[in-house]
Amino acid sequence: MKRFSLSLLAASVALSLAAHSASAQSLSELYESARSFDATFLSAKAQFDANVALADQAKANILPTIGFSSTISRSDFEPQAIGSTAPAAERFFGTRSYGVTATQPLYRPGNLATYNQGQKQLLIADAALQAAEQDLMIRLSQAYFDVLASKDSLTLVRAQKAAVAEQLASAKRNFEVGTSTITDTNEAQARFDLSRAQEIAAENDLRVKQLALNTLVGKPEVQPYGLRIGASLPLLKDGDMDQWVDLSQQAHPSVRSAQMALDVAVLENDKSRAGHKPTVDGFISATNTTNMSGTTLAQTDSRSVLSQAGVTLTIPLFAGFATQNRLKQTLALEEKARIDLENAKRTVAQSTRTAYFGVVSGLSSVSAYEAAEKSSQSALDSNKLGYQVGVRINIDVLNAQSQLYQTKKDLAAARYNVLLGQLKLRQANGSLKEADLSTINTLLAK
Repeated sequence: MKRFSLSLLAASVALSLAAHSASAQSLSELYESARSFDATFLSAKAQFDANVALADQAKANILPTIGFSSTISRSDFEPQAIGSTAPAAERFFGTRSYGVTATQPLYRPGNLATYNQGQKQLLIADAALQAAEQDLMIRLSQAYFDVLASKDSLTLVRAQKAAVAEQLASAKRNFEVGTSTITDTNEAQARFDLSRAQEIAAENDLRVKQLALNTLVGKPEVQPYGLRIGASLPLLKDGDMDQWVDLSQQAHPSVRSAQMALDVAVLENDKSRAGHKPTVDGFISATNTTNMSGTTLAQTDSRSVLSQAGVTLTIPLFAGFATQNRLKQTLALEEKARIDLENAKRTVAQSTRTAYFGVVSGLSSVSAYEAAEKSSQSALDSNKLGYQVGVRINIDVLNAQSQLYQTKKDLAAARYNVLLGQLKLRQANGSLKEADLSTINTLLAK
């Protein structure tokens, strides 16, 4: 019994030392590393920057435009008098001109709608970036807890292997003195061999999970902090599922994006209707022209400056029914955007409820596994005592050991699933923030 307890203590110390190594990092620290390395997030960030620039382009439709033009020409003038036999007096002259023209839209409802659409597109881009940030938090948390769960599994497999080895040695001793049969030895040997196979599988699983975390954050041999012993898992308030759902209807990136898409579709209708409306533009220009060696009317150099200012009114009369048909199209697309918004709200609400029930169920599972761990420990102690006095056989002890270690493994996994589930709940209703990772950090053994 003492050797069994010492084996568990040694395994716990080894796990603690690994968790507190110098290279260990918290969830928040690894998130900062992932933000600057993860290709999926960096791609979303670049797309956001592109969308910001695209939205700013829409401002050009309501701002003035200024252009500069310059012309240089050379003319060959040969006058011909009708009925005259005199030779033509051919001469050459050149013209050089340059000018500046500025135009300002005064009344263009279509341009104004395009500008407003650009502002809505900027909000859509922001929602997409927020969704990418939340996705990165979840992927990092999943990889982080996968490593911790895999480490726990390996530690427990090794502890079980040590306990089975002790049971195997005891069975061999009892067989040698004639107090047990060879069956006990064979059963213990079979369970020991199985533990070795499980240890190999657990080691490989840890390597794979560690590689996934390293790849995500761009650092080699990352050692995440383990869950603090005795840490209390955050609880959900009773009856607040509706509050989570209500928040999702305004905060979730997909709902916000769908709402902005509807606004863009409404503005597209305004642009279509603007096809029936007149447009008014103001303009001002100045042109400097220099005539070298005269003109067709004069033979001396001259110079002139022409300045103009005015307003241009354009009234559409008929466009082959293109405007009417485009309006029909945009009205149908507006209805589609309205339906998409409703579908996004329903989907988010369903996902939030599912995630909420998952956390509630996970918390209940943790409580049940904690009770099962105590019961399994008591069952193992009873079977060991019964084996020593001869009322239990070796296979009973081995089964009790397997049950205890499986329960410990399931309990550890359940704890990680609850923490990850709470982050997924916040992602489901759109409220997941970097501060939520800091809350998880308070539960880690630093």
